[in-house]
Amino acid sequence: MNFEIQRRIELSDIVQFPPPGQNVPGSLTFSPDGRSLIYLYSPDSGLVRQLYAYDLESGEQRLLIAPPASSGNEENLSLEEKLRRERQRQRELGITRYEWSPKTGQILLPLPDGLYVYEEEDSPLRPLLTNPDHPIQDPHFSPDGQWVAFVQNAELYVIPIGGGEAQQITSGARGSGKTNGLAEYIAQEEMGRSRGYWWSPDSQKLAFIEVDETHIPVYRIVHQGKDGLGDGAQEDHRYPFAGMPNARVRLGVIARDGGDVQWLDLGDNPDIYLARVKWLPNGRLTAQILNREQSQLDLLEFDLETGQKRCFVRETSDVWINLHNMLYPLKKLAEHEAGGFIWASERTGFCHLYLYDAEWQVDSLAGVNLKQSVVYFMASQETPTESHLYQVSLLGGEPHRLTTEPGMHSVVLDIKRNRFADVQHSVENPPTIVLRSLADGRLLTTIFTQPDKRLAELNLSTPQIVALQNRAGVTLFGTVYRPPAIFGDGPFPTIVSVYGGPHAQRVTNSWALTVDMRAQYLAGQGFLVFQLDNRGSARRGLAFEASIKHNMGDVEVADQVDGVRWLVEQGLADPARVGIYGWSYGGYMAAMCLARAGDAFQVAVAGAPVTHWDGYDTCYTERYMGLPQTNPDGYKASSVMHHLDKMTGKLLLVHGLIDENVHFRHTARLINGLIAAGKRYDLLLFPDERHMPRKADGRLYMEEQIADYFKKHLL
Repeated sequence: MNFEIQRRIELSDIVQFPPPGQNVPGSLTFSPDGRSLIYLYSPDSGLVRQLYAYDLESGEQRLLIAPPASSGNEENLSLEEKLRRERQRQRELGITRYEWSPKTGQILLPLPDGLYVYEEEDSPLRPLLTNPDHPIQDPHFSPDGQWVAFVQNAELYVIPIGGGEAQQITSGARGSGKTNGLAEYIAQEEMGRSRGYWWSPDSQKLAFIEVDETHIPVYRIVHQGKDGLGDGAQEDHRYPFAGMPNARVRLGVIARDGGDVQWLDLGDNPDIYLARVKWLPNGRLTAQILNREQSQLDLLEFDLETGQKRCFVRETSDVWINLHNMLYPLKKLAEHEAGGFIWASERTGFCHLYLYDAEWQVDSLAGVNLKQSVVYFMASQETPTESHLYQVSLLGGEPHRLTTEPGMHSVVLDIKRNRFADVQHSVENPPTIVLRSLADGRLLTTIFTQPDKRLAELNLSTPQIVALQNRAGVTLFGTVYRPPAIFGDGPFPTIVSVYGGPHAQRVTNSWALTVDMRAQYLAGQGFLVFQLDNRGSARRGLAFEASIKHNMGDVEVADQVDGVRWLVEQGLADPARVGIYGWSYGGYMAAMCLARAGDAFQVAVAGAPVTHWDGYDTCYTERYMGLPQTNPDGYKASSVMHHLDKMTGKLLLVHGLIDENVHFRHTARLINGLIAAGKRYDLLLFPDERHMPRKADGRLYMEEQIADYFKKHLL
């Protein structure tokens, strides 16, 4: 990338959202008639998103819906909506969600003051339900487009799309501490399931989950920064700590008009996770049941007429089961009488697709063309640092790659399976959106190119993706941000940017690496900045990920140390001036690296760190560590506090006091350990922030403090 240099990157550039080149249309869908591509976009590169349509024939973009002014302020959101946004890691405002009715072509819009329906071009939004007494949660169209279901005040409701009174169809949860139709915290945060109810294909029934958390002790978070006291200055959460009770769930089916609930048999063991629910085209219901140890997953099918159930698939693992959404029912295959379903499994050690009723590392299932018996999926054949769209016949044969440009691709297939929208980007190229043929991947038209003026204004350097071997002979991928030439050829004071946890991958051939603005800023100040995906990270197969089983903070630290030593060997890093920073699991890693590898790291900034895994939630922690009762030594060794006697460097702790994910309790316990060990530390607190700081002034203040900390101790 060779943009004209006009100015250096400033701290204010770090906190501006979205980053340069990242203001890209999102939530792409094809209209039911296939004539338009619909998406959310902010034309002024701000936070407030509007709904647009791109006419695929004329190439014209038009504004469909602009949100009301009230939706541009996060302070107007309910607590329920704020917590939903936390679970989704969502910063955008305005229109953040929409849903098509494939039958009627209407669009459902949840806004802060209620539910609205968009019916046709140039027509105003039609209010369906506004200014409710309680927040409206998780609204969805029925398959026939005639109804909308939602949850309000712990119960499930339906309302006719034409208007009228909303009808409450479930009962018994309100006021009891239970909820009907809502996903529990664990499902939202750790299982990738945000929904708690599902319409039947004929729109006559709804399956829903009853969640009972009344037996889970309350964890109270006090808003210490508020002027007032009382209920408005505190929150109570039923947080399931590792080794402690989980929520109890039941799966029921109820008629659209209400009535008696048909409760389904999920087995004799109540201590399970209800991971996924999906209706089949034949009107039967499936549920994925994961045991507490996360070593066994059953795919169950329920016949609602007879009450019978059967187990389609049982997945077992000596490591753990990684959940996915790749279950696709098939009505009939060409040249075959029977149908079946597509299912993903890691039983070989890599995620592959399987055809049931009849190898590949697969990221996601993009779609199926039953007429041609072809399945489309995202995968990484050539390198784990990229993702591409492939097609393969359901009748056999080799996969064929449809995306050719290097980098990362995210696709949406049209309804007729003729075309796909491809969001493509790399470290050298910001995201663009193009329309391609599903037959052969050829380019049909360009939908979106980058209008961001900041790309020409800022001195953005292209990071270098490198490969190195750790002490175990395993190839690891890293990213290097070199300082400008004015700082010489090195060795440089070095800062490692770390996450390091499972289910995440940071080093990819993606534009997100280039616009890591903190890394770019620090490089501009004379630091070499380095990122490394250690063992335990995602998209390298189950064995690579399972390196951390029952012993977090061990091989991850070793790999980060090996990364630093590689930099030293290349003449890039000054071994006497190495710092590390990270957030969440990355905060844990920063603190662990300082405590366990003081010979490699002299300074650490740990943001919202987990410090002892007995203080984090059940589903995430126990997947990797087992239960505290069965792995006490592993929990002890994986605690930052267990290694403080060896810590010699400088440590800055950063945390939001109302963090409901990684509670401030983690940092407080670490401080107690530091005091007991006689170790110095520095502390930066944000009284009104949760897990991810959101307020621009607070984020700027944080970046100033972090940058100054590294400059003070490493330059």
